[in-house]
Amino acid sequence: MQYLGDTAYLNGQLLPLAEAKVSPLDRGFLFGDGAYEVLPVYSRRPFRLTQHLKRLQQSLDGIQLANPYDLAGWTAIVEQLVAANPWDDQGIYLQVTRGADVKRDHPFPAVVTPTVFGMSMPLVMPSAEVRERGIAAVTATDTRWSRCDLKTTSLLANVLLRQQAVDAGAGETILLRDGLLTEGSAASVLIVSQGTLIAPPQSHLILPGVTYDVVLELAAQHGLPSEIRPISEAELRTADEVWLLSSTKEVLAVTTLDGQPVGAGTPGPLGRQMWQWYQTFKNTVMRHG
Repeated sequence: MQYLGDTAYLNGQLLPLAEAKVSPLDRGFLFGDGAYEVLPVYSRRPFRLTQHLKRLQQSLDGIQLANPYDLAGWTAIVEQLVAANPWDDQGIYLQVTRGADVKRDHPFPAVVTPTVFGMSMPLVMPSAEVRERGIAAVTATDTRWSRCDLKTTSLLANVLLRQQAVDAGAGETILLRDGLLTEGSAASVLIVSQGTLIAPPQSHLILPGVTYDVVLELAAQHGLPSEIRPISEAELRTADEVWLLSSTKEVLAVTTLDGQPVGAGTPGPLGRQMWQWYQTFKNTVMRHG
């Protein structure tokens, strides 16, 4: 799917995406020296905007890049992008790189202006058919760097890991490091075991998930037992349910893992319930702000 006729934001201007150009010396292009954020928009209203922008701030702090905008500035950019694009439900992508120097050199330039880019995409959720059958996943050793808590544009390791799933005809790669579950190549991963929702603890090896937070809040609100603790590979493989969580997947069941069924091999009852709770919560937020 192409979006070349749609409106993007680049360094203070709205312009057609096809006309948005950056220097080949931009450090985001040369080094992956930047941070990004993706947030969902439902019925033209951003969902958990403050939390997404807080995570962007944490990523920028982690790579020692001054945030070029405050909360009000970013909010205005998001609102402009939402208004300028044709879809009611959108995915807003925001990116900040350290900018373009006059040469290629690893150390930070003494003086450089950050490059700020934003674009919108139609927000495409898993279809009812996909939700009903769940998806296949494969496992792999987590080969990423040790600052996975930063949402940076240096995503080659994630790309290669996700490609393993594509090559295997699966929808996601679930990552294991030192015998423990971390997350997916592009999603948080939670499991259900004996009626308890179990989430791996946040650390420098896991990206803080906005959807992860919402799901744990909903579990507490509705009395679903939950634990935050390390999850072993054995627990992952014997779980009754495995869920993928992200802004574009929301709550999606993994029903086969490395070719073996998860639980009964169909989306489990607690995952179905959580998806319903999530829809109710989302719709309430969108109605009342």
